[in-house]
Amino acid sequence: MKTYLRILNFARPFSRYVPLYFAFTLLGTFFGLLNFTFLIPLLNVLFDEVPKSEAVQMVSLPEFSVSIEYGKALFNYYFGTILLETGKAGALKFVCLIILASVLLSNLFKYLGQRVIVQLRARVVKNLRHDVYERITQLQLGYFTNERKGDLMSRMTNDVQEIESSVISTLTTVVREPVAIIGFFIILFTMSVKLTLFTLIILPLSGIIISALSKKLKRKAKEGQHSLGSILTVIDETLGGMRVIKGFNAQPYIMRKFKEENDRYARIVKSMFNSRDLASPLSEVLGVGVVTIILYYGGSMVLNNESELSAAEFIAYVVFFSQVLVPAKALSSSFSNIQRGLVAGERILSIIDTQPTIRDKADARQLQQFENQIEFRNVRFSYEKDTVLDNINLTIPKGKTVALVGPSGSGKSTLADLLPRFYDPTAGGIFIDGTDIKDCTLHSVRNFMGIVTQESILFNDTIFNNIAFNKENPTMEEVVAAAKIANAHEFIMQTPDGYETMIGDRGSKLSGGQRQRLSIARAVLKNPPILILDEATSALDTESEKLVQQALTNLMQSRTSLVIAHRLSTIQHADEIIVMQHGKIVERGTHDELSMNNGLYSKLNQMQVSG
Repeated sequence: MKTYLRILNFARPFSRYVPLYFAFTLLGTFFGLLNFTFLIPLLNVLFDEVPKSEAVQMVSLPEFSVSIEYGKALFNYYFGTILLETGKAGALKFVCLIILASVLLSNLFKYLGQRVIVQLRARVVKNLRHDVYERITQLQLGYFTNERKGDLMSRMTNDVQEIESSVISTLTTVVREPVAIIGFFIILFTMSVKLTLFTLIILPLSGIIISALSKKLKRKAKEGQHSLGSILTVIDETLGGMRVIKGFNAQPYIMRKFKEENDRYARIVKSMFNSRDLASPLSEVLGVGVVTIILYYGGSMVLNNESELSAAEFIAYVVFFSQVLVPAKALSSSFSNIQRGLVAGERILSIIDTQPTIRDKADARQLQQFENQIEFRNVRFSYEKDTVLDNINLTIPKGKTVALVGPSGSGKSTLADLLPRFYDPTAGGIFIDGTDIKDCTLHSVRNFMGIVTQESILFNDTIFNNIAFNKENPTMEEVVAAAKIANAHEFIMQTPDGYETMIGDRGSKLSGGQRQRLSIARAVLKNPPILILDEATSALDTESEKLVQQALTNLMQSRTSLVIAHRLSTIQHADEIIVMQHGKIVERGTHDELSMNNGLYSKLNQMQVSG
């Protein structure tokens, strides 16, 4: 119930929906109940149980009052008048017309109620999808290393869709049907207290059975949603790694992997739908069983003159009670259907409830300027129990280039990721002009930085929009100038539509060197005072590397740069080279100084030269 209410909270403010919806629901239910109350006078006419003397007593106009009794007396007045003036045929026609009018009004208000629900439904889904997407963009990078991308995609697409189809779509049933059930029982109690109390003893038995079925459905729904996330993960990996799959002739292997997950999901879904489909016929059988018991018990009372109900009234009572089963069945089906939606809701809310570990302090201020230096002071970083960085002390003066080198796993990328606060150090601090970056807003810190990574992160958009990414009101002249500095203008002009060419998913229509030069052009257009280059040329061929390296040299002019290098030839002119191993700084100096020391840097350099 808590999850259900939280989902509905995404429709706030409720004042736009609740008053209208409840008004339409109450009116629709009232006229729906009214239909059946006319059964008694209808049956009385058909069974000839309204003598003339009784009709004469009806024709006195009652005094107005807001009560059920006034409504009954007013109906009896018109019914009795028509019966005396036109006979049974006229009275029958009058009752039928009243029933028709009541049905029309009932369905009109139900339709108006549905119109309100459609608006609420659209708002819930829109706000829910917005909030989960917003939270995902706020979460730290470490969150995504622990979560499967396919599962996150499943939550944002299938789970939201499941909420819309099973939770919000059943809202009408969950609200309207209880009102109808209460209304029916009020009428049943006014007709026969004894008989109605008897029904209330029998009905809970069917409720217990349906409840047990719903619990099983919820358990299966959790397994199903998890399995679907696994399928999407396999699909995402397949689409992203198609070149490797084909190159290794691994289609049979990947198909087996997909088949296992697909078969598991099919088994879960089959079991879940079998249980869900059982709920409706089971509730119907239980309901008819209850009606049968009432027919026997109440019928015996009428036959033995032990009931306050006449034969016509007893038939009307049974009809009323059978109508209770309609909303009851709808409710049981809704509770069965809703289980998958609630599981989906829990999965989505778990993301929304996840608080980012990297966020602004309550009193965070703007980082206004960068004038002197960046300082890593006694920095440590651990991931779970593994120490990745151990007591790092490093100063980068403004305008200087500092390169990080070392074997894989030495902590180079982690150290670079701490500067834009993709992660926070577990001890020590990072300072810009003496100000701890933790005391500044994330936006203002990252606003000073441009990042070019080994993997070019591009978007399925035009070349222009990829270069101008997040730039407010960029002009074509600015974008072209940035592209020229990045050695990208020439190849851009050779594409079919120039700067308006769509580059495909992750820039799939471009070569690796072209993608990397677009990434550099994007950094050039941002014009940041601090650059972070993470092995920006390591995945390129010789010709592309030369072009990209020239573009990087253009980009680094007059900027403070932190460069992670795999190919040592690209950082020989760095102002300082930091050599890292096992999370520590083991050497530091210029290229010439380190080459003469016969240390780790010298060995790495000799290996690359001889290679």
